[in-house]
Amino acid sequence: MALGVLLRNRRAQLLLLNSLTFGLEVCLAAGITYVPPLLLEVGVEEKFMTMVLGIGPVLGLVFVPLIGSASDHWHSSYGRRRPFIWVLCLGVLLSLFIIPHASSLASLFALNARPLEIAFLILGIGMLDFCGQVCFTPLEALLSDLFQEPDNCRQAFSMYAFMISLGGCIGYLLPAIDWGASFLAPYLGGQETCLFSLLAVIFLGCVLATFFVTEEAAAQVDALDGPVLKDTLPNPSPSACCSCQLSRSLLQARHVMQALRNLCTLVPRLHSLYCRIPKVIRRLFVAELCSWMALMTFMLFYTDFVGEGLYLGVPRAKPGTDARRRYDEGVRMGSLGLFLQCVTSIFFSTIMDRMVKQFGTRAVYLASVVFFPAAAFVMCLSHSVIVVTISAALTGFTFSALQILPYTLASLYHHEKQVFLHKYKSKEEKDAARSDKKSAFPKGHLSNQKLPYQNGHAGGLYSSSSSSSSPPAASSALCGSSSCDVSLMMMVGESDSVPPGRGICLDLAILDSAFLLSQVVPSLFMGSIVQFTQSVTAYMVSAAGLGLVAIYFATKVVFDKSDMAKYSV
Repeated sequence: MALGVLLRNRRAQLLLLNSLTFGLEVCLAAGITYVPPLLLEVGVEEKFMTMVLGIGPVLGLVFVPLIGSASDHWHSSYGRRRPFIWVLCLGVLLSLFIIPHASSLASLFALNARPLEIAFLILGIGMLDFCGQVCFTPLEALLSDLFQEPDNCRQAFSMYAFMISLGGCIGYLLPAIDWGASFLAPYLGGQETCLFSLLAVIFLGCVLATFFVTEEAAAQVDALDGPVLKDTLPNPSPSACCSCQLSRSLLQARHVMQALRNLCTLVPRLHSLYCRIPKVIRRLFVAELCSWMALMTFMLFYTDFVGEGLYLGVPRAKPGTDARRRYDEGVRMGSLGLFLQCVTSIFFSTIMDRMVKQFGTRAVYLASVVFFPAAAFVMCLSHSVIVVTISAALTGFTFSALQILPYTLASLYHHEKQVFLHKYKSKEEKDAARSDKKSAFPKGHLSNQKLPYQNGHAGGLYSSSSSSSSPPAASSALCGSSSCDVSLMMMVGESDSVPPGRGICLDLAILDSAFLLSQVVPSLFMGSIVQFTQSVTAYMVSAAGLGLVAIYFATKVVFDKSDMAKYSV
């Protein structure tokens, strides 16, 4: 009993949920860092290797908004978010098994195992990158659902960014350890098998922690099983309850059929989701896209910049030569810079809430965006390894801000939807009025109740709205009417007779699409730019230029109500 009360504590829930954030980032950082050598070992050329690494982000661009929209309108006993989280986590666990065992799996199906081994390896890498990155979207939405108040939401996403940075640190360090010589090697096998087995154990423990998270499904029951229903319908009959169970089964079957129909209209729906974006979300998306493109251009090519630009090494030189040793030493120093960036991000994640309270969201966000091109220009002009490493470490401030502030702004837009998303608010009010006219309930039954999932939320468990909500009714309260009016309403589908409102998971998915797109674009164009300029300094110049563009669009982001009139949104 005491343990249950402890697990329902706000901080305990936040820690349990963000433990999955930590596990995902550990797997992505360690797995994606370790797979390029595996691809090269099995004979994949470098130009095709970059394409393999782009499979996950490209698939994410297609499916992230679809998954976000589906999650907003999903109904189950486990809530809206966790079913999607668990399915994607299952994909991550499966990929952690496939990657180190690709050779063994290939030998089971073919005599010439090399082509099939490459296919299994590509499948595992694509699955790890896709499932791992897409899983962050429903996870962010669940954080926003549980912590709706602006202060609570900012603290929740500060912990989220802290766990991402911590997971990155651990993930970058794990592949550097010689697991083949460790005490685990006799039980788990060589370096690859031991590393990925350890990642699977860590990740499985983090996934199990989400089973103790109280999702918004409880708030949905509160909204439907309010005190009016409980008081007026105290004695349910067995036949009415059976009717309710039948109607719920029919409702679930209808959702499955609707999902199958949606698959047949994938392209039109994807076009609709990307084109019908509220202006405030669109401004935030563009600013985040430019900021992430600048930061990812730096992060993806920083080690190569240090190895070739500062240490004057040659990556294609023969192993053992002086040029190759200088390049390898530069790559190790570049890896140290990225590790220090994670450490800096951890520090700023812990103080981000205080900084926002002291200076405001606008000042902190703009300062983080301005800071990055300044650091990138220092790296372009300096030839000192120490100065460049310090500048790289300080970009952790920008990294931390981009992991926290855009998501808290999106949560603010949905928390005050009547201000920032008023078009969608008025539409929902019309829909609610139309639904009330068709409802079989007397007028007083639902007049004082909070509609579930309004504004994309279900009434946060740790917000002021939840503290004033009605106490939960008995689980059978829905079945109390002799005619089972609620059952008929669910079976006929009154709530679905009008177009559904805009949920927060869809808008968070759109913001996550900016991060995914920021990985694809630099990979496509930076190689050609460096080849044209014949200098790896072009990496940092491009990052700084994109950072300057990001500053302009960051000034157009809507931070408060006054910006709505200022930008005529």
